[in-house]
Amino acid sequence: MTKLGAQLYTVRDFIKTPEDFDATLRKVADMGYRYVQISGIGESVPADFAGAKLREYGLKCRATHFGFERIRDNLDEMLAIHDAYDCPYIGTGSMPQSYRESEETFRRFIEEAGEVAERIAKAGKTFIYHNHNFEFAKYGEKTGMDLLFEGTSKALQFELDVYWVQAGGADPMYWIRKVEGRMDVVHFKEMGVTKEREQIMVPVGQGNMNWPGIIAACNETGVKYAFVEQDKCAKDPFDCLRDSFNYLSGQEMEI
Repeated sequence: MTKLGAQLYTVRDFIKTPEDFDATLRKVADMGYRYVQISGIGESVPADFAGAKLREYGLKCRATHFGFERIRDNLDEMLAIHDAYDCPYIGTGSMPQSYRESEETFRRFIEEAGEVAERIAKAGKTFIYHNHNFEFAKYGEKTGMDLLFEGTSKALQFELDVYWVQAGGADPMYWIRKVEGRMDVVHFKEMGVTKEREQIMVPVGQGNMNWPGIIAACNETGVKYAFVEQDKCAKDPFDCLRDSFNYLSGQEMEI
């Protein structure tokens, strides 16, 4: 059964200093979360300190997000950070803008990301790629996501963001099943809509996405961790994380 976690990017403004990171982990643990993804952490927060605080609050870091170039060019540093976090999945949150300009640059990213994934696999960890909606633009008959899926080995795993899959005009449940065997980590992000027809992010369970179907697809395909993420919050982001936890704790998930 897929385990529920919190993506700390939701509260990124509160993890920039060691003191704030400490307080944030305590709040997240008090909500009931036991797994976290670290993203947006301040440069002043030492990896060893972060690892110690995770252990203190009984939290397990199971994924991260760092910039692709930093991972590619400083892999030893990345491995050391993830060892300090006791974290098996090294993630990148997006394809850099410079690779999005054309099919040629998109394919160059695929080649480089595949090479990075193989290097990370040899070091005993796993590289995961987090999508947005631009990957669903078409190059001929295929989307960029199709090209990324077909152009890389199983060393590169996907971290589907179900909100952005849907925003790209695709079906989250179809894609969860399509990447079966290549996705241990998924992002649970909720889509709502205003009366002015604007798509918005809201706590999970307060929008319109098919969560029973999404959760069932994750459980059926062996997804290990689902991290709640809300990039934009209309209220306190900690309240958003709590609302999402309260909804998902009543679903077919492991807490």
